[in-house]
Amino acid sequence: MVSVDARPRPIESRPPGPPAPAPPVRVARTHHVLVRLTHWINLPLLLGLIASGLSIYWAAPVLLRHAPGPGQSRDYVRDVGSAVAGALHAPAIDPGNWVYDTFGLGTHSLAPALQVHWLLAYLFMLNGALYVLGLALGGGWRALLPRPSDPADAARMIRYYLGLVPMALLRRPWPHPDVRTKYNALQRGAYFAIPLAGALAVASGWAMHKPVQLGWLERAFVNYDGARLVHFACMVLLGAFVVPHVVLVAADGWDTFRSMVTGRSLRLKDGGDGH
Repeated sequence: MVSVDARPRPIESRPPGPPAPAPPVRVARTHHVLVRLTHWINLPLLLGLIASGLSIYWAAPVLLRHAPGPGQSRDYVRDVGSAVAGALHAPAIDPGNWVYDTFGLGTHSLAPALQVHWLLAYLFMLNGALYVLGLALGGGWRALLPRPSDPADAARMIRYYLGLVPMALLRRPWPHPDVRTKYNALQRGAYFAIPLAGALAVASGWAMHKPVQLGWLERAFVNYDGARLVHFACMVLLGAFVVPHVVLVAADGWDTFRSMVTGRSLRLKDGGDGH
């Protein structure tokens, strides 16, 4: 018989090896350099266009009251200015001009406002053309196209944004909805609509600037005042977009801001739109 040694044998100790390497972090391309450059240039151009445009609007407001009440002008913007100046107790020679003096180039400055407005308008159009070129070269246009899942995804994002501050105050977890594309549904809808509003502002601006030479364009807005109304509405829409855009980018995280500076993102992207 063969004897078997049943005694336990000591376990050989081995020196610890090097730690396992961390999983690689995928850095995804997000924005073409032209898209990033024109994005930042667009903000001062837009603010300058709004300021000069308000001073032009002061000279000939198109939104008029037909039967103003006591103490009211025919200009809705003057009425808003009077109300805000009164509520803020803002010192002003004419409270009705509070909007024009605060956000515009001031009253009685039609000629310089027109010069500044058209200078910035040409730069705005050039900047927009470079933005479109950047979208085409980088393939970023695909990320802007609406998708069938956008309504449901937008509802989830609205719920997230509405609960972000309350949950932070309550110190309760509030996870970000899973987003595997460059933009969430709300961002995609806004970034798709805002360039269209910019193009509409340009078209209505040319309809006002050359109503005789571009009569067909003026007729596309019904008439001259129709083009002015559309132009004014586009200004309000573009101006109103700036503040929530900044707030939502901050809520979405540092990576979103960094991607518009460096063109790179640490988030995983799929669906072929991580350009």
